[in-house]
Amino acid sequence: MSEQTITETEEVEQDHIAGADEMVDEGAISNATPEGECPVDTPDDDVASTDIVDGPNDAPEADSSPDDEPDTFPREYVEKLRDENAKYRQRAGQADDLAERLHHALVKATGRLMDPSDLEFDESHLKDSQELTASIDDLLKEKPYLGKRTPKGDIGQGASGASETVDLAGMLRSRA
Repeated sequence: MSEQTITETEEVEQDHIAGADEMVDEGAISNATPEGECPVDTPDDDVASTDIVDGPNDAPEADSSPDDEPDTFPREYVEKLRDENAKYRQRAGQADDLAERLHHALVKATGRLMDPSDLEFDESHLKDSQELTASIDDLLKEKPYLGKRTPKGDIGQGASGASETVDLAGMLRSRA
């Protein structure tokens, strides 16, 4: 960096600091920046100042070591990974949906609840039928109104035991 560039940078910094002091003295906001100007950090004595590019011909040096650049991957590779990940997310979502449907069917197969969705999904119910039964028992103890209501005993409907056939000839003989 040339001596002239360093001197210009120091002058801009001093003007900026002086302007900020004046604004603080006048009661204005101290961190306000006039439009078109950028705040300039004051470099410490032990920290080197940044290079200022004077024109388009003064390009920074191309001394980039492999350690300075972050690891990048080709676009096709990244898209392939994203597509693969999307497929796995879809499969996981489908597996979750199927597990919930299976749970619903298992609860319905017990025939103990009016609405099988009253029992919350638990993956352990799929593996152990005794745990499913215990969970249904606990739910019915807490909320008996969720149980299935089935009539018990003779309610006077449906097929009954063996009945005698009607004999019209026998009826006429008994009246004569």
